[in-house]
Amino acid sequence: LISMKIMIVGSMAFSSEMLETKKKLEEKGHSVLVPLDTEKIVNDSTLVNDMDADLKHCIETNMIKKCFDLVAESDAILVLNHKKNNIPGYIGTSALMEIGLAHFLEKKIFLLNKIPDYHEVRWAHEVHMINPQVINGELGKIE
Repeated sequence: LISMKIMIVGSMAFSSEMLETKKKLEEKGHSVLVPLDTEKIVNDSTLVNDMDADLKHCIETNMIKKCFDLVAESDAILVLNHKKNNIPGYIGTSALMEIGLAHFLEKKIFLLNKIPDYHEVRWAHEVHMINPQVINGELGKIE
């Protein structure tokens, strides 16, 4: 097994899943990064929906740039795209930007689950164009 440095991306609503996945990937020998406020959000889930406070915090800390830096220093990204808002395989706007950056930087891109048809959700068209590897929940397929 070749170990990789993997950045986990996805909706911050999946913060606890990010930490669980991080632990599983580290047990497989990978080095794993998560978005910077993941533990903070796990400890206070109300933060996910406080858009005003989040905007202020992210501007003050240059959060998007810092997360882009983590993508850049990784070998691959793993997108946690669980069901959210009644959309199976949900990918939010920040994760979509990180997917675009990873694609531009020629990183490996793994999706935990398949995404909806692009006739159902518009953003899926761009994700399909990038042609990420869908691992169907099987972390062992990351290599």
